[in-house]
Amino acid sequence: MSDRELFVSQANVFGGVLRSFEEAKYVVFGVPFDVTSTFRTGARFGPNAIRQASQNIETYSFRAEIDAEDLPLHDLGDLHVSTSPERTIDLLELVVADLLVAKKMPIAVGGEHSVTLGVMKGLGAKAKRTALVSFDAHLDLRKEFLGLKLSHTTFMRVINEDVKPAKIVEVGTRAVCKEELAYAKEAGIDFFTTQLIRKEGAARTIHRLKEELAPYENLYLTIDMDVLDPASAPAVQNPEPEGLETHTLLDILCELCDKRVVGFDVVEIAPVYDKGISAVAAAKVIFEVICQLEKNRER
Repeated sequence: MSDRELFVSQANVFGGVLRSFEEAKYVVFGVPFDVTSTFRTGARFGPNAIRQASQNIETYSFRAEIDAEDLPLHDLGDLHVSTSPERTIDLLELVVADLLVAKKMPIAVGGEHSVTLGVMKGLGAKAKRTALVSFDAHLDLRKEFLGLKLSHTTFMRVINEDVKPAKIVEVGTRAVCKEELAYAKEAGIDFFTTQLIRKEGAARTIHRLKEELAPYENLYLTIDMDVLDPASAPAVQNPEPEGLETHTLLDILCELCDKRVVGFDVVEIAPVYDKGISAVAAAKVIFEVICQLEKNRER
């Protein structure tokens, strides 16, 4: 890869087993960025905490019947982030574009949720043929917040207006403002609230999501760990009550991991707020998604 100098090597490697970049199909990289965080900070420590957790939990997926230790996975380390959101987004765009040229699947580990903007920009023309599925307590559709037009509260609106993906669907929603609801309706951004998911159940939610996503050529998945209830993931930057349980998240998420997925990210773990529970949950999500993707690619 031409831009590996943009990364800091880590003593901890995701999953504990490092394949070479050349033999890898899946490439993990950390984005220790939380400059625009507003309530609680600390997601910049998320990538390394998740790496540490990944080395201390079992890697076999009963859902996929695959062991993540056997997968062609490479950890690039952490991106040299900037204090400028715009500069960090530009670096991410460059890195993701290079990974796609090298025929690798990008897996970004945040960091705050605005990093998804950089990844989506890195998809280039492919983004316009990609449906973005966001698992998040929040819609992140504000026009601006605390004077910032690019932040973890506004990035999804920026994606919709600047990147213009084929579709945006949000899952696990339960914390919004009236401005965001009006914008979502106007822009055709659909969302599934946690109340609706509980009422209809995971199976019905999966069916509806699959129907909605069926027309699209590519999928990109972004998982903000605050989609989980704080009882399951307390160490997030913006915890919100009435979240999903871990098994419900994984049941829905793994059903979307088909051959159309071009990448995914897991963000918003701020490990200083607990004793490792949330980082373990994030590592588990990454393992399960990669194993499910590998299973479906083998079919």
